[in-house]
Amino acid sequence: MSDHTSSKIFSKFATAIADLSGKPATFVLAVALVLAWAASGPFFDYSETWQLVINTSTTIVTFLMVFVLQNSQNRDGKALQAKLDELILTSQAQNKFVGIEKLDEEQLREMSRKLAQKAECVEDVADDKAEERARGPV
Repeated sequence: MSDHTSSKIFSKFATAIADLSGKPATFVLAVALVLAWAASGPFFDYSETWQLVINTSTTIVTFLMVFVLQNSQNRDGKALQAKLDELILTSQAQNKFVGIEKLDEEQLREMSRKLAQKAECVEDVADDKAEERARGPV
């Protein structure tokens, strides 16, 4: 099986699992399983094996879900980034923002700082104009 095919299959699987794991019914099922496990405690004298069942089960599920959810989140992030890039390219926005997710942490901080300064300037201009309108014609 090629890498592309296996990646496509895993992506479909990850999407389906992520969708299922976010449903209320899945949460209710998980709570029901934990309650059934807790209720079975007296029958197993709260043995180490009884405790091991829930510990092992939850650890395995959590371990596998990390990869499934990370795959879904990565794809969602890439899709969102592609949409934002398209909006930037088709608008009056500066094209220098396309692909900034690939910058290192320091470069992103610097860009963020510059944008915050720019936003403050725009806010100051907007405040000045609002004050002028409030004063009325001179």
